[in-house]
Amino acid sequence: MADVDGEAAGVTRPPRPTHADVARLANVSTATVSYVLNHSVGRRISERTRAAVQRAADQLGYRPHAAARNLASGRSGVVLYVIPRVAVGEMPMLAGSRMTTELAKLGLLQVQVFETEDDQHVVEAIRNLDPIAVTSLFPLSPAARRAVAAAGVAYIEIGTLPALGDPHLWIGTLRVQYLMSQGHRRIAFAYTGVDKWRALGDFWFEGITRAAEAGGLPPVASAAVTVDNAAEVVAGWHRDGITAVCGQSDEIACLVLHGIRAAGLRCPADLAVMGVDAGPAGAIASPPLTTVEFDPGAVADAALAAVRGELGYPSPTPPTPTDIARLVLRESA
Repeated sequence: MADVDGEAAGVTRPPRPTHADVARLANVSTATVSYVLNHSVGRRISERTRAAVQRAADQLGYRPHAAARNLASGRSGVVLYVIPRVAVGEMPMLAGSRMTTELAKLGLLQVQVFETEDDQHVVEAIRNLDPIAVTSLFPLSPAARRAVAAAGVAYIEIGTLPALGDPHLWIGTLRVQYLMSQGHRRIAFAYTGVDKWRALGDFWFEGITRAAEAGGLPPVASAAVTVDNAAEVVAGWHRDGITAVCGQSDEIACLVLHGIRAAGLRCPADLAVMGVDAGPAGAIASPPLTTVEFDPGAVADAALAAVRGELGYPSPTPPTPTDIARLVLRESA
């Protein structure tokens, strides 16, 4: 019989490595171990000693006890991760899961909070959880930014990190160059009809328009697409000679597919369609949606490097922009 942790009854787990175990293996004092692993400032410890302590900790599988460490430092040890309300597929949750696991190795607790219509949950979390840092994929609301400023803590906006290399620009290039390779010259961009998410549409639209200009294409048309107007908008684009549409997200691209069917047109024969974010609906759309898939591990690594840097922890080299996303070629384009 197994217990709640999946251990067989009667099986004793090996004891958790302690500071003393690390100190013995590294041949240093327990105080030195504490200074190194807690990244204490004002202590003159050689790089050789620091490396020896870290090697010993890694070899033993030592992990700091978060509660004790944070109590000693007088800090909450909480990193607040804001999950965006906009439709961007599963990537934010998958990236957040990796971040939670990796930050725990530093004795930090990541707490995930979801954006709401009025953003009050985010504001209250910043005020009440006393985080040492706040992270988000996209810009926080003005109210949430004011709460971060009032708390005086680090803020990392993941989507603008240099490690991601201006994703709207190079993902715009990725989409436009693929469409050009398929013979398309007249391209449109489909926005969401939800005002709150318009800013994200502007982010992707800039990348599409700049890539089109660089490719010598005519100006990119744009319109907000909803369930009610999809057929009308799509029919108008087709009359104007547009042959391909880039959606703000997979969700909006699927609305364009709905509009194509409602207007009596065909995809991709009359209009090719591309999304971005590789949401699950795109794979079962009719026809299956060509899109851009983000690598949540690479996004998380870029975020982790930034968080570690902001908080004074040694930081590995962040991923290069080419690691962040790839085209998923299906039947819609």
